[in-house]
Parts: sequence; C-alpha cells; structure tokens
Amino acid sequence: MRVLTLSTLFPDASRPNFGVFVERQTRALAAVPGVEVTIVAPVGLPPWPLSGAGHYRALATLPRRETWRGLDVHRPRFTTIPATQGRWHVAGLIRALGPLLDTLDFDVIDASFFFPDGPAAVALGRRYGVPVSIKARGADIHLWGRSPATAAQVLAAGRNADGLLAVSAAMRDDMIALGMPAQRIAVHRTGIDRDRFHPRERTPGRRVIAVGALIPRKGHDVVIRAVAALPGVTLKIAGEGPERAALTALIAALGVGDRVRLLGAVPHDDLPKRIAAADVMALASSSEGLANAWVEALACGTPVVVTPAGGAAELVTPAAGRIAARTPAAFAEAIGALLTDPLPVAGVTESVAAFGWDTNAAQLAAHLRGLVEAFRLRS
Repeated sequence: MRVLTLSTLFPDASRPNFGVFVERQTRALAAVPGVEVTIVAPVGLPPWPLSGAGHYRALATLPRRETWRGLDVHRPRFTTIPATQGRWHVAGLIRALGPLLDTLDFDVIDASFFFPDGPAAVALGRRYGVPVSIKARGADIHLWGRSPATAAQVLAAGRNADGLLAVSAAMRDDMIALGMPAQRIAVHRTGIDRDRFHPRERTPGRRVIAVGALIPRKGHDVVIRAVAALPGVTLKIAGEGPERAALTALIAALGVGDRVRLLGAVPHDDLPKRIAAADVMALASSSEGLANAWVEALACGTPVVVTPAGGAAELVTPAAGRIAARTPAAFAEAIGALLTDPLPVAGVTESVAAFGWDTNAAQLAAHLRGLVEAFRLRS
C-alpha cells in the first residue's frame, strides 16, 4: 500500500518541534510491513515581499525535497493571503500540489490535520481517483471548524472524506456535533516513545512544569497565578509564542520571577528529562483533542493537572492526576494536593500503558487498507 501523507503540520530545520507527533506517527507507519510512505509537507508563504521577511525567510529557504529523519519529504510552497482568516488556504494548496502529485504514485491520501489539509485532500483524492482519510487533532476542529471563514470547508471535507480519525472520543463527539458522519469516524489516539519518555530518578521538590505554545488557549496565565499562590513551588514553562511578553509582565507583577521561568522552545529530545524531573505537569487549556503533553508527562511518571478539555476524562484517572476548573484557585488546590500527597509513579505510568507508536501505526495502516479495499470494490 502506497500512502501519501499530507501534512502542513510537520517539522523542518527552522521549526524542529513543529508537528513532531505527526512526524513520529508517520515514521511508525512507514515501518509497517507492506506500507510505503511519501510525505508532502506544504509550506504556506504570503506573497512577496512578506515571504522574505521575519520567520517566513527561513521557511522560504527550506529545500523542496529532503530526507528528514529517514523519511522522504516534499515541501512544495503554497500561497497564503494575510488577513483572510484562512479563507483561501485550501484553494492555494490545491493549486500548488497538482504539479507535484502528478509525478507521484499513491493508493490513498492520509491528511494528518484537518485544515487546510483535509479539504485539499478530498479535492485531490477525487482528481487522482484514490480514497482520503482525514485526522482531527484539536485546533483544526475547534478553531477552523468553527471560524466563519473556514467552517463550511471543514464540514464539507468531513462529509466527503472516505474515512475520518479523531484523537479522542471527545473529539469524535465534537466532529459529530459539527455535522460529520458518525459512522465514518474512528478514534485513533496518539503514541508514545517509551525509550525516551519514562520515569527517572527524581529528587524531592515542589516543581511544576507546563508544556505548550505561549498562546491564550493553553492557559499558562492560569498556572502562573496558581503557582504564585503556592509558597515554595516553582514553575517552568516550555514553549514559545506571542504571549511571551504578556506572561513575562504577569510574572513580574506577581513578584514570582524567582520561582517562574519561561524556558522558550525546548527541543523535543530534551523534554523527557525535564518532564520526568517535575513533580506535576499543569496545563490549563481552554480546548484540546488529547494533548500529547499529557501522555508524555504520564509516561514519565509525572502526574498532571488539566482542565476538562477534550479527552481529559478519557485519560486522567485519580491515579494519574487531577482534572480542575480553569481557574487559578482550582489549579492551586489540585497542584497543592498532588505535591502534599504524591501519587505512586507506577500508577501514573500505567494510565498510558495502552499508548504506543507500534499500536498507533498498526491501527492507522489497518484503517487506510480498509479504505483502499472499500474504494476498489466501489470502483
């Protein structure tokens, strides 16, 4: 089976942490016997001269094709129009991908993110006569699926794709609520690399870590305020984003600069030791699918405090951590409880025992094979 993985969420030299979980899933899929994978990771750029400025400059210089950690990756460019809320992303992506896909052989398109990948994949699947699968992960449904500029495109893709995947049962419910066909949506959870994410020796302390982009949706301000109310507790936040200045100002205003640090973008390879060294991982997201950061923390034996967002209730049992309301007081109470009465590490890691990239890849390969076989029977 020849799989074309289409993903605008895929790491590159300028963004090594960007979509690393998509890369890991694709690497595992490529290792499944009888599966050949080609990755198309489009790079969205605004028209010149914006494309030559700021962070776009590094993206514009990426190779059009390269071997990335053993994977054959194509990086075609497509045009994004600023201030249009993504309205024309799909059209630009379809135009850009045609010339490349004309040169490739594939049996199925696996779109690993719902927007703009999903709508473009459906159109291209029809053009090339192959089935299409689209995976929903979180913001691709909660943001793009509800934005007036893009919601209709997301819904149409969900209704016309041959198969759909959701990272959690809660995400599946959200897709159904938008109007997508329930019978075509399967739950496909993330994996975990246990050679990297595992418990390590931890010295006694009162350490909290948060992992996630510095954006309002992740709720780092809630966690900072919670830690500020817990004397002697330290917090490290791994991530980068537009909220850095606001969070820096909040830390200064609360007078907790000696206890709260913004680490910036931490290489994914360095995350396991940082997470395993913490006593609690806290993330006050307003929305999620099933956050990779939750799974990684639990695999390290680090209990989590999270909001009821997305698939939290499917993962976070009393043996794994606490689910708290998205307020500083609730987070302070939950974090304080875990620091005062630590959970057994064995119970924390057991909560993600069923997660693994081998399992993830086997399920994905079976899903895609099923779509190919069904499509051939219909043709």
